[in-house]
Amino acid sequence: MAISEHDFFKQRAQELIDAGRFLHAQGWVPATSGNFSARLDKDQAAITVSGRHKGHLTQTDIMRVDGQGRTMEPGKRPSAETVLHTSLYQRDNSIGCILHTHSPNATVISRINSGQIVLSQYELLKAFTGIDTHDTELAVPIFANDQDIPRLQKAVDAYLDHTPDIKGYLIAGHGLYTWGASTADALRHVEAFEFLFDCELRQQGGRS
Repeated sequence: MAISEHDFFKQRAQELIDAGRFLHAQGWVPATSGNFSARLDKDQAAITVSGRHKGHLTQTDIMRVDGQGRTMEPGKRPSAETVLHTSLYQRDNSIGCILHTHSPNATVISRINSGQIVLSQYELLKAFTGIDTHDTELAVPIFANDQDIPRLQKAVDAYLDHTPDIKGYLIAGHGLYTWGASTADALRHVEAFEFLFDCELRQQGGRS
C-alpha cells in the first residue's frame, strides 16, 4: 500500500527529530543552532522551523517549504538559511537530506584555516558515499560567513558549478553543511567529518 503524503511528511519529520536528538547529544547543535531538512518531492522539502532547539524537536517544529524555500505553512517561519538547502535539492536530485551543524570542531577548524581543508589518506574517508579507498583526497571548501544568505548561496553555487563532487562545506566561524541520499547517509557524513576534523585539529595543534 502506498504511503499517503501526510504520513510520508510525518515519517521524514520524525527522521529529522531523531537526528536532532542524536546530534544534540554529541554537542554538535548547541542552543538553537543548526537546521535540518529532508526532501519530500522535487518541489517540496521538510525543514526545521526557525529558532527551535534541535535536541527537543517535535512534529510541530518541522514545516514544509517549496523549491525556492518559501513557507507552505502560514504562521511558521523556516530557517533564514533555507535557500542553502533548497538550492542543493534543485541542483542534485540524489540528495535526500541536508544537515547543518555547529560543532566546536567545525567552528574552530573553519577559523584557523582559509579557503579549504583537504582531507587525505584517512581510512574513514570511505564513510563518504562514492569513496572506496583511503588513497584519495577530499576537499572541504570554507566560505566566509555572511548574514546576506542569498549572497552566500550564490557563492556556494558558483563553487559547485566548477567542483560538484564535494561531500560538504564549512562556513567560517559558523559550522558544517553536509548531505546524503537519506537521513542515515547524512548523519554518517556528519560523524565522519567530525572525526576527521578532530584529527586535523590535533595535527595542527588545535587540540591536545
